[in-house]
Amino acid sequence: MANIAPPQKSRKGAPPPLTRTVGNLSKPEPSGQETLNLRVPLQFKRELKTLAAQQGTSMTELIVEAIGLLREQRGV
Repeated sequence: MANIAPPQKSRKGAPPPLTRTVGNLSKPEPSGQETLNLRVPLQFKRELKTLAAQQGTSMTELIVEAIGLLREQRGV
């Protein structure tokens, strides 16, 4: 008959008490920003990056400003 070893005991120790447990649900957003993941034509990205560099701003700031101007123009 095969000699099977008993399972090893956990070495982690006892869990912390519930009063000391910290959850992450009440954490505020770090910067109030969210990732936007979308595909654009390569030429559009190049133009956006070039324009942002010429203006001394980020691509994100440029897009936010452009959307604001578009909303003003369309009366939204």
